[in-house]
Amino acid sequence: MTTAQKTTTLPFRADHVGSFLRTEPLKEARLKFTAGEIDTAALDQVETEEITKLVKDQKENGLEGFTDGEFRRSWWHIDFIENLNGFEGYVPEHGYDFGDVEVRKYAFRNVGKISFNPNHPFLAAFKSLNEIVGDQGVAKFTIPSPNEVFYPGYRNEEIYPSVEAYQADVQQAYIDAVQAFYDLGCRYLQLDDVHWGFLCNFADDSDEYKASKRVAAENVQAIIEAKPADLVLTTHVCRGNYKSHHSLEGAYDPIAEELFGQTSFDGYFLEYDTDRSGGFEPLAFFKGKGRIVLGLVTSKTAELEDKEEIKARIKEASKYVPLDQLALSTQCGFASTEEGNLLTEAEQWAKVRHVVEIAKEVWPED
Repeated sequence: MTTAQKTTTLPFRADHVGSFLRTEPLKEARLKFTAGEIDTAALDQVETEEITKLVKDQKENGLEGFTDGEFRRSWWHIDFIENLNGFEGYVPEHGYDFGDVEVRKYAFRNVGKISFNPNHPFLAAFKSLNEIVGDQGVAKFTIPSPNEVFYPGYRNEEIYPSVEAYQADVQQAYIDAVQAFYDLGCRYLQLDDVHWGFLCNFADDSDEYKASKRVAAENVQAIIEAKPADLVLTTHVCRGNYKSHHSLEGAYDPIAEELFGQTSFDGYFLEYDTDRSGGFEPLAFFKGKGRIVLGLVTSKTAELEDKEEIKARIKEASKYVPLDQLALSTQCGFASTEEGNLLTEAEQWAKVRHVVEIAKEVWPED
């Protein structure tokens, strides 16, 4: 359906971050497209067919909110950013460092004044997803946070001598983007944010670090305050996800006041699948009316977590956030890039069902 969708309390008790493993027909079509054997229209047709199947699979495995699995993109973030005015994608000398794994070489850079592109391809991607979902449930869409363009060295200082001018244009580009998605009927939008994970990893007492936290909070809060009232806006805080590897460590403690106390998202999807994310104590800073979505089930490996251990951890988290304001998900998506994590589609859906089953047992009234 192309009109605005009716929403219930979001995020759902059993929710998911957004990306799914690319299917074999989709992989094959992308290879053919890259080789020049099929055109854009043919690739789009395959993508639409596979997203239609994906929505059906999400529903059959117990989910109520449906994404397109990020099937129309190669990266969780670059495809969106390089299609904003003022950025371009390029091939650097080295890819992102994920410990003993180097990510495929591709990045983005600031090449001009930044603004939202009204012909951004993600608008058509959401419109297609919304039509596929129809009245089956809620169409959820994901885009990278504005904070993803605020790492050291990303701002072109010849174009933007001051960070304030850069920040103002990035914020406005995102405010315009959110409104454009809303106008197409989007009522559940998520900002994926590795920058907070970066700040957890490199915490110190410097003025520069404190300024980075302030800017990160300001960026997202500006969007939250400008969004339409009935748009559910959530965030996912990530520490990297590439072929089942992560790139960042660090508990939420150093960013808790800014992230939980100074922003007012409707939902916070948080990684808590390993001890690299620390404990639940930082959640005490959360005083909002939305939900904290505990990413206690990993998307990186196939082994199913012990249900009772997950329930015990949810109970522990409820010491800091009321149980009614908690939900459950995997800690990240299954394919933040088109390469995907190291598990099968069957194992992926087993993970999804695991989340749904546990959530029903913890919150049976929902």
